[in-house]
Parts: sequence; structure tokens; C-alpha cells
Amino acid sequence: MASVTAPSVSPAPASIQREPIPRPTHNLALGYLRAFLVILVLAHHSVIAYLDSPPPLPKSLDDLPRIWRAFPIVDQHAHWTGFGLFVGFNDDFFMSLMFFVSGLFVWSSLRRKGTGTFVRDRMIRLGIPFLVAALVVAPIAYYPTYIQMGGHGVSGYIRQWMAFGDWPTGPAWFVWLLLAFDLGAAAIFAIAPNFGASVGRLSSNAREHPVRLFLMLIAVSAAVFAPMSVAFGPMNWTSVGPFQFQTARLFHYLVYFVAGIGVGAYGIDRGLLAPDGVLARHWGRWVALALTVFFLSVAFVLMAITGHSGMSPSMISGVGGCIFAITCGAESFAFLALFIRFATRRRWTYDSLSDNEYGMYLIHYAFVSWLQLALLAVPLAAIEKGTIVFVGVLLLSWGASAAIRSIPGVARVV
Repeated sequence: MASVTAPSVSPAPASIQREPIPRPTHNLALGYLRAFLVILVLAHHSVIAYLDSPPPLPKSLDDLPRIWRAFPIVDQHAHWTGFGLFVGFNDDFFMSLMFFVSGLFVWSSLRRKGTGTFVRDRMIRLGIPFLVAALVVAPIAYYPTYIQMGGHGVSGYIRQWMAFGDWPTGPAWFVWLLLAFDLGAAAIFAIAPNFGASVGRLSSNAREHPVRLFLMLIAVSAAVFAPMSVAFGPMNWTSVGPFQFQTARLFHYLVYFVAGIGVGAYGIDRGLLAPDGVLARHWGRWVALALTVFFLSVAFVLMAITGHSGMSPSMISGVGGCIFAITCGAESFAFLALFIRFATRRRWTYDSLSDNEYGMYLIHYAFVSWLQLALLAVPLAAIEKGTIVFVGVLLLSWGASAAIRSIPGVARVV
């Protein structure tokens, strides 16, 4: 700023006079929430081999691509219904909430760094880890499937892998899709730098009236998801080389990402996620709502499976899509409320998990499949196998991530 004693100096352009945008301070609750969501991902994949209704084993290696993405290992002798409920509860919300949390700091980062630096940083932070996960972690993670199907030898595995015309990447699909959303946000910022503020105004009263934002979110989510579910099916995936995504959920995830941008652009500590806001104060109501709508969604699924719904397949997909949108919103708001309300004190364990959660997400799938393979012939119940795999995956991923991040320069990426 020019000195008041030197009036003869021409004022600097407005772009130079503008005060620098400060780096946002670390939000403890959101950091711990993100780590918790990654732990849920680890638990989800650890028990998915032991669902009550496992998919049939492929008849030959040529059938493998149909099962590899979601079920690297299928244990035909250990099943538990409780794991089905756990996996269903997670699947309703946890990836959507990860996109929401990922969007919270996007606009402030764009304003602080500018488009070019933001894109460069995102390419380093997301692009490089995606390549490592796709080229290194995924082949290691899926080799146990090749073994379970009777395959032998690395050379045969490589030939089989290359013959698919596809490149399964497992959980790394989230990383590339988040990168695509980030690049889209950067393009919008370059064209319309006030877009974030405009979206943020939609959440301006969420501190005192979170229900309004909740209803808006589930309405938009249902509007984009239900038609896609009818057209493509709720569980189908699209795959182009190493780039995969759940077809019907593409725009649903985008809605949550943009919602996160809006809430973050308005101000994390003064809007929906304010520590003293209504969402945090009424956390119990949101938890009750989330549990209620989840069990109602389970009832609808059971009716649809047993043929008691009286609806056509298209109507089931459409109504189910709306129910999914409501359930996802309720569960997401419930966990946001819980962490904003209670994650207020630092703990060494939580800090370490928060520091290592990205690395754990990138590498855990390899530990999952190999541990599940090792337990195939062990005469244990499903709940015991699932628990052993989860504990093993958590500790191995945590330790491996910490070790990798100790390499100079790596911690800046993961």
C-alpha cells in the first residue's frame, strides 16, 4: 500500500493492491473425517469377499474382468449377512462424502494459487499417484485372483492382463475422477472466477438452516442419479483403458463435489460446518434420520429382490435412485455433524492416520487381496476372517504409508 506521505506515487493496479489470500488453516474435524472415510474404505474392501450372496466364480480366466473390479477374491465358504449391511451402508454415502470433502478447499486454493499453479499441483498430487496405483499397485492386487482361478506364473498373468483390452485399477478410480473434477473446476475458475461465490450463496443460511441445504442437495442428486440409474442400471461401470467410474453415479458425485466447493467458498467455519452451527448441535437428530432412512432403503431393496414391490424394473431403478439420494444425503450430513461436534481435540493416533490416509488409500488393495487369498483355506467364520483381514490391512497400509512418506519429497505428494 502506498504511504500517505508520498501522494505523488501513482497507485498500483487493483490486481497488485489486492491482499494475498491466506492459506486456510487446518480443520481438525475434516482431517479426521477424511481419515475415517479412508478407514471405512479399507474395512469395506476387507469384508467384501465374505458377503452373504457372493458372485459366482468365473468359469475361466476369460471371465475375470467381470469380477475383478469389485471382488478380487471370492470366498465361497465364509459368508455373513452383517457384512452385507455394513457394505450397503458404506456404499450409500462414503465415496459421495469423499468427493464433498475434497471439494471444500478447491475454490480457496484456486483463488490463492491461480489456475496454472493449481493445475500443476493437482497433476502432481493426483496424477502421479494414480499412475503408480494403476501400473504397480493394481497388478499386484489382482494377482491373487489369477491364482484363485488356477493361473500360474507371472508371464502368463501378464499375457492375460494385456489381453483384456482394459486396465482394472481398483480404488484408484476415485483419484483420476477427482483429478478430472479438479481440472473442470480450474477451467470454470479461469472463465468465471465468481462461480464459487455464486454457488456458496446457496449455502449462506446453512449455519442456522441446514435442512434447506440438505433438501436442495438430495433433490439435485436425485434429479441426476435416478434417470442415469434407469438408463444404465445402478451398478454398471464404464471403463476406458485405466479410467473407470460407476456410470449412474458420475453426475451424482459431481453434485457432491460442487456442493463441497460451494460450502467451502462461503466459509467452512461460518456456514454449514460451523462448530456452533445447528448441524453440529443437532447431531443426534441427523444420526437418527440416517439410520431410519437406511433401514427403509434396505426394506425397499428386499422388496425389489423378492418381487414384492409390484414395480417394473425401470420403476424400481427410478424409485431406488431417489431413495439412494435421500439415504446418501442423510448419512453424509450425520457424519459431518458427528465429526464437527466431537472431533475437537488432537490425538496422536488420529493425527498419524490423517497424515497417512492418502497413502493408505492408494496401496491398501494389494494387502486386501493377498490376505483374503491366504485365508481361503483356513476354517474360520466369515466375521473372523473379515476382522483379521481388516486389522491386517489397516496396520500394513498404515505402516507402509508412513515408511513411503519418510522418503524425501514423497510426503509432498502423498
